[in-house]
Amino acid sequence: MSSIQTHAPLKSIIYCFISITLLSLSLYGCGNSSLKPWHTEKLTEEFTEDKATEVQTFDDYQKLEDRLFRELEIKVYSKTDTGPENKLIRYSSGSRSDPLIRQPNWNRSFEMTHAEPVGGVLLLHGMSDSPYSLRALALSLHEEGYQVMGLRLPGNGTAPSGLRYVRLPDMVAAVKLAAKNLTNEIDKKPIHVVGYSIGAALALNYTITALNDENLKAPASLTLLSPAIRVSPTAALARTTDLLSNLPGLNGLAWLNVMPEFDPYKYNSFPANAGDVTYKLTKSVMKGIAVRRRQNPDNILPPTLVLKSVVDTTVTTDAVVDNLLMLLNKNKHELILFDINRTAATDLLLTENPGPLNERLLADNTLPFSVTFIANETDESPAVVARRKAPFSDAPAGAPEKLGLEWPPYVISLSHVAIPFAPDDPLYGRYRPTNQDGVYLGELALRGENGLSTIPPQWLLRMRYNPFYKVVSERTLDWINQANTKDP
Repeated sequence: MSSIQTHAPLKSIIYCFISITLLSLSLYGCGNSSLKPWHTEKLTEEFTEDKATEVQTFDDYQKLEDRLFRELEIKVYSKTDTGPENKLIRYSSGSRSDPLIRQPNWNRSFEMTHAEPVGGVLLLHGMSDSPYSLRALALSLHEEGYQVMGLRLPGNGTAPSGLRYVRLPDMVAAVKLAAKNLTNEIDKKPIHVVGYSIGAALALNYTITALNDENLKAPASLTLLSPAIRVSPTAALARTTDLLSNLPGLNGLAWLNVMPEFDPYKYNSFPANAGDVTYKLTKSVMKGIAVRRRQNPDNILPPTLVLKSVVDTTVTTDAVVDNLLMLLNKNKHELILFDINRTAATDLLLTENPGPLNERLLADNTLPFSVTFIANETDESPAVVARRKAPFSDAPAGAPEKLGLEWPPYVISLSHVAIPFAPDDPLYGRYRPTNQDGVYLGELALRGENGLSTIPPQWLLRMRYNPFYKVVSERTLDWINQANTKDP
């Protein structure tokens, strides 16, 4: 009688899967009564890879979006109650969270043109996100003379149900369409790609493809904000969980998280399929980089700038260093890390202190890329400075650069989502705008009993804006401008 032996890592995955399944079944039972039309309705006018033959231009893509948003109105908005009791429901027409009360609607793809652009920039937002997240950078880049294209990725910007049905080839095809159109519009000028979270992974994926395809124009530079580089192996189980949701009465298993939808530009609910797409994309990118290292070791990627918080529950700094920057050409790339606030964060408050990681990066003289730390000037000062360490050096050179910026009171760190949002952002910023009817989701300091607020406590705790956004904006512009002049 034979037996099947299971290796320890596989056992862990199996046990994890069983635990997730049992937990999901206990939570959802014979279905999930909290699912709303925005979770269940399938929007058929969304762009897919199959539609790429008929949707070949950015204008075509936006016309399809027109039909998509009309379908959203019919299938979701019309089925959602209105009135004061629904004032924080995104899909309640006229509510404070309704994106349509703000113009333009930044959930949609956009383009900022120039008669004689100096170059082109393609902006790719994150999963469950929208083009709004890179709005501020778009405006700055356009002022610099660039033609800017902000692509709404398939499945995003409409209803969370869109992420139940989107496939990785759909997103890849949309990015390729946008990049080809931007290339054609600016003639022989350079193009650049800025990606945020999964948008960064899509930027890497397109770049690797373009470097291997003479019919596509490769970017002259990449700027990656909070890039999705490596995700947990347990994400591989998302596909199985999603498949189980097709069984009668188990539709709730399709969702890793179901929350109220009060954010006009980002979904709060997250389906298992979105995790599966992210997992497949990051695996594909890692494989693509490995192939480039073998076949084109002198030109793996164009100059790549990475900006992220040193603490990030979505993507670790170790992943960015070990699975991306350490694998690339030397002396071409840079990592900008935003440290925690050393005046507010004590060891007693932290589950994990990033200090040892910072010290490792500072002392490691084998790093082939530069590292810039945005950190407290001293442990007693809220003012921040920039300390830059050149490739293959074991310490920052010169005096720290004073930035004229400081940590806001009671803020201990940035977050994965905060990096591209300025302190004056009207939705997520530090101060509530005056004369604005729409919802404000920035620095909310609510106190009271548990369960009283519509917005969950864990959502309120996460930092939504970047007090050091000036660094993101200025360094991104400098990076793109430098590469723009060097592109052949």
